[in-house]
Amino acid sequence: MAAGSQLTLYTRRKQKKGHQSAVAWILEAAKAQGVVGVTVLEGYEGLDAHGKLHAAHFFDLADEPAVVLIVADEAAIDALLVTLGASGLELFFTRSSVEYGRLGG
Repeated sequence: MAAGSQLTLYTRRKQKKGHQSAVAWILEAAKAQGVVGVTVLEGYEGLDAHGKLHAAHFFDLADEPAVVLIVADEAAIDALLVTLGASGLELFFTRSSVEYGRLGG
C-alpha cells in the first residue's frame, strides 16, 4: 500500500480559468503533474466559503457545485498545490493523509 494525500477541491461549474471551466483546468493541471487518480463529483446544492448558495436548476445547470478529488503521493500534491495557488483561482480545499492501492487484476 502506498501513502499519500487526498486533495479535495471545491468549486462550481460556472467558475472559469481563462476560456475553460475551473474543473477542466484543474484536471489538466493534475494530469500535467503526472497525477492520474482524479474524480469529479457534481452536487445539486452547496454553500460556498462566503455563504452563497450555488444550485443546479432546470434552466441553469452552470452554477452547480463541483468537487474534485485527487489522490497522489505527497510530492505530486505539493506540486499541484503550488500550481493551483499561482493560478488565480479562488478554491477552498482540504488535504488528508491516505493510504491507497489497487485491488483485483
